[in-house]
Amino acid sequence: MLGRLVSAAPVFLLVAARCLALVLTMPLLSNSSIPRRAKIALAAYMAYFVLPSVSLDSGVYGAYASYISADGAFNLDYAFLLAGEALIGIIMGFFINVIFGAFSSAGQFFSHQMGLAVASAYDSLNQVENPLMGEFFNFAALLVFLQNHWFQEIFLGALKTSFSSLNAFSIVNHQGQLLTFMLSSLTSLFTNALVLALPIMGTLFLINVTMGILSKAAPQMNLISDGFPILLLMGYFIIIILLPYLCDFFTECFVSGYRSLERLFVSLGGGGI
Repeated sequence: MLGRLVSAAPVFLLVAARCLALVLTMPLLSNSSIPRRAKIALAAYMAYFVLPSVSLDSGVYGAYASYISADGAFNLDYAFLLAGEALIGIIMGFFINVIFGAFSSAGQFFSHQMGLAVASAYDSLNQVENPLMGEFFNFAALLVFLQNHWFQEIFLGALKTSFSSLNAFSIVNHQGQLLTFMLSSLTSLFTNALVLALPIMGTLFLINVTMGILSKAAPQMNLISDGFPILLLMGYFIIIILLPYLCDFFTECFVSGYRSLERLFVSLGGGGI
């Protein structure tokens, strides 16, 4: 094993750079509570298993052959290749984070209406303070993500086949398509967040309108104190009723995101997943 890695050290480092960048930016694995040694070890094992399918003689990595010296000496060209490979892994991890960001944003949209504006929790996935309902949606989406084996789909599907369809030069030669992909990803983030939040926001809005009419019709009713538990209970009730449909929508978001990543690989490198 060691002799094989030493003989193909330049290629192994390029593969490991992409794997490590994905591990460091992917939800759950990017958590700061996971030791760095474990992340590096996971990326090294991933690179070791991908290495047999990568060669400087053929495939997309054949474009690197003229930039890697015969003796494997480190030079500036090789440093740029490492940076390009890491950028590919970061793009993949960023897009997965965008998908999860939609679920967190959805919770932020209606937390204020439910009366949970000041209730927040520490989001261990993104290392930021997150409203309570956004954190709930994040964990629910993470459970759906794990249950449907999307980790395996990303590592065995997207990552492995990206080595046969994408290299650092693809990023340089198709900057416009990459920028369009990033902007469309952010657009889909807010679109998915609104689709998730609108049923709850709409229902809570109607309750607020109803309480406003009642306060005008019966001023003696103390709706300020009574309205808070009503909004809170109704919000939880709606979430419980919609939870099966929300889980189905989580799955659809992951499927559509995976297909968008596939289309990006097709447009940049001429390959697919």
